[in-house]
Parts: sequence; structure tokens; C-alpha cells
Amino acid sequence: MTDYAAMLQALAHAGVKFIVVGGLAATAHGAARVTYDLDVVYARDPANIANLIRALKPHHPSLRGAPEGVPFTFDERSIRSGLNFTFSTDLGEIDILGEIAGGGSYEDIVPHSFLIELFGITCRCLELDKLIEVKRAAGRPKDFEAIAELEAIREERDRLA
Repeated sequence: MTDYAAMLQALAHAGVKFIVVGGLAATAHGAARVTYDLDVVYARDPANIANLIRALKPHHPSLRGAPEGVPFTFDERSIRSGLNFTFSTDLGEIDILGEIAGGGSYEDIVPHSFLIELFGITCRCLELDKLIEVKRAAGRPKDFEAIAELEAIREERDRLA
């Protein structure tokens, strides 16, 4: 199970610019679905990539789902050379995403995020409308199931406003 508090703390304390998206963002908006990993969109500038490496390296990240023995070095060069990664760490599962379908890069979605305290850590989270949009763009069956719940949350929010 992912230790969300420790994972968010590691990212925040290293000064990583990131936005919480995916299942934990849905939970932050009131969704009841369970998520098992942390999904974040990260800024791709060199300083932020260095901060990301500093945050996660002590927790022994390895490629999640890769066959045993696939060579991979968790360093700035590898992260710069890729875009989206899924890792297992000592703290649990994390997906670091340079871009997301329907949303784009960190810079593209910052205007669609807000500051929130999650597990005692102040961080950015994707706004509800944009979260629904990116889940729809992802097009996975589990996202379509989540969209129905998120739309119900939005309807209730709008009704109460």
C-alpha cells in the first residue's frame, strides 16, 4: 500500500513542482473510490527534475511492471529522456507524468489546479472539471466508472453553490 503522506512529504520537502491528478485527486474532491498509487504531473525543467530525483532516489524507485533485469538508472538523464514513468518505491507506487491526455504538461494544467492540504502537506491538485476532462480523454474503463462519480460530485457541488 502506498504511504501517501510520506510520498507527498518527500516531493514537497525536495521542492518538486507537481500537481496531484488521478485517483488521489478524485478522493480529494470527495470520491469514494480506492486508489493504490500516487499520480502526479511534474514540471520538466532541469531544476525540478533534479529535485524529483533527490526526492525519490532514497526510496529506491524501480520501473513498475518491467521484466526483471531490464536496465534502468533512476537519474536526471533517464527522466529527461522519457516523459511518463510508473515506479515502485519503498513508499509505494507512484506515476510521474510529464504530460496527461486531455490536460498536457504541468504548465498547461497549473491554471486548472488549486492548493490543498493532503495528509498534512500543502500541494497542488487538479480541479474537478479538469479532472473529469482528463479522465474522459484517458478513455480507460476504470476512468469511465470514476467519471460518473465525479460528475455526481460536481452536480452536488453546483446545487449547493
